[in-house]
Amino acid sequence: MSKTFTDDDDALLAELGVEVETKTQGSHTPREERIIAGFEDIQRFVDEHSRVPQHGEDRDIFERLYAVRLDRLRALEECRTLLEPLDRQGLLTGAVADQGEDMDDETLLAELGVDAESAGITELKHVRSFAEKRAAEEIANRTKCEDFDQFKPLFEQVQKQLDTGVRQTRPFELKAEIRIGAWFIVGGQKAYVAEMDEIFTNEQGRTDARLRVIFDNGTESNMLMRSLQRALNKDEAGRRITDPSAGPLFAGDAEADDMASGTIYVLRSKSDHPLIRDNREIVHKIGVTNMAVEQRIAGAH
Repeated sequence: MSKTFTDDDDALLAELGVEVETKTQGSHTPREERIIAGFEDIQRFVDEHSRVPQHGEDRDIFERLYAVRLDRLRALEECRTLLEPLDRQGLLTGAVADQGEDMDDETLLAELGVDAESAGITELKHVRSFAEKRAAEEIANRTKCEDFDQFKPLFEQVQKQLDTGVRQTRPFELKAEIRIGAWFIVGGQKAYVAEMDEIFTNEQGRTDARLRVIFDNGTESNMLMRSLQRALNKDEAGRRITDPSAGPLFAGDAEADDMASGTIYVLRSKSDHPLIRDNREIVHKIGVTNMAVEQRIAGAH
């Protein structure tokens, strides 16, 4: 039996990464384009794995998201009408899973691998403000980080620094700076601010900026800076990770029997490599030499 498209369906599609826009004449609306793009993701999954995406805790988060999304597309007549000309695999003719027909918010979060108890930022309450809802959506609406291999060593290094006390975690405060290279813990996952677009003034007259945030599970989100702040503030376990602090290496005063054995130098790289460039304030070369520093670093980048 076909199901009428309701406001609840509209809200649920938004939680699945589908934006709702007013239809314009003569072309697909942005919402329809997002629906089609989401369906094409499911088709690619089927092409690669020769099966439809499945629900279940033993499946990865992307497969489970595709399974929930496919259930909703099958259930909504408007979506089926839009997608049937593209359905070369017969995906829309399958039965809708019972858990996807009238799935409530907590069940949906469980399907996406989000613990509603521990991650209060993703609890879907109709009384929440728009800003809170947007923050939750931007945290939950992540995509696979295609170049995570570049960031994985940074996450491993930060974890080692936390284990050895070089870095520490502190409760998040609204005055805490969000900048490129900053580290946080939100929703139980380490988050790294890899990129920040130009700062602008939002409708409320406050400064904001679009971020690229990488998470330690290999996902990323292009969220707003204010959304990340709200998410961290809403999360009782939200933390910021301090910059490295190794303490003093040497005593402040020279002893009578001290002998000079070389010169210690601390250098900042001029490399244009994106990972180095974005972390120029953090990445340093520290060494010791018994020759002139200028001679030692000649030709270095």
